[in-house]
Amino acid sequence: MSVFKDYARYYDLLYRDKDYAAETEYIHQLIQSNNPGASTVLNQGCGSGRHDRCLVEKGYTVTGIDLSEEMLAAARNSAGVNVALDYVQGDVRSVRLGKTFDVVISLFHVMSYQQTNEDLTAAFASAACHLKPGGTFVFDCWYGPGVLTDRPAMRMKELEDEKISVTRIARPVMHSSENMVDVNYLVFIRDKQSGHVHEVREMHRMRYLFLPETRQMLSDSGFELLVSEEWLTGKSLGFESWSAVFVCRKREAGDGF
Repeated sequence: MSVFKDYARYYDLLYRDKDYAAETEYIHQLIQSNNPGASTVLNQGCGSGRHDRCLVEKGYTVTGIDLSEEMLAAARNSAGVNVALDYVQGDVRSVRLGKTFDVVISLFHVMSYQQTNEDLTAAFASAACHLKPGGTFVFDCWYGPGVLTDRPAMRMKELEDEKISVTRIARPVMHSSENMVDVNYLVFIRDKQSGHVHEVREMHRMRYLFLPETRQMLSDSGFELLVSEEWLTGKSLGFESWSAVFVCRKREAGDGF
């Protein structure tokens, strides 16, 4: 699970075109539709904190957890002295903060980085531990039917700013018996002033999930699944859905499940 090391330095540039504001609005609507008035959020796998900063603008108080110190350094630097933001280094499977929140979120496929059933149920248990009774858990992931219909292929992405240019090549290797894809990243970073080129290699192993197994593991972890839909569009999940979002409620004592 040790990813986003050198890669973290170039992460925000590589995803500069990602519409964090629109994604946050979508998550905000999911939260308020299922937990009106929710105001405190724990972000499992917060990365560089861009969703967090957008959530704070909507009135939430946010605590972010990430395994990568490099990502957390970027998040803290961007947060500045904002008292509505707090960051903690930890593993989403095992961290325990000793307090609870109205909402736990886990975005940009953090749950797909949980490679085994044990990893996934541990991450779900951590979410449940940090939620108030009746609290809301929202996460996205790679969705199996969509991944198998439109299989991963080699892709190249190029971006630049005033100091560096970045070329990223992603070569996937599928493991059909394990429902996983190894995404092998080769990143070339060129310093525009010196012309020096630095090379970064990262392998990110991603698990794609299916609805029946996800529903069962959530239930075993104390959650009721409320919503399952295609990420951002709200469409029903299907063979064209590469990314799914799940909204769950932490069961309360006496729910009768």
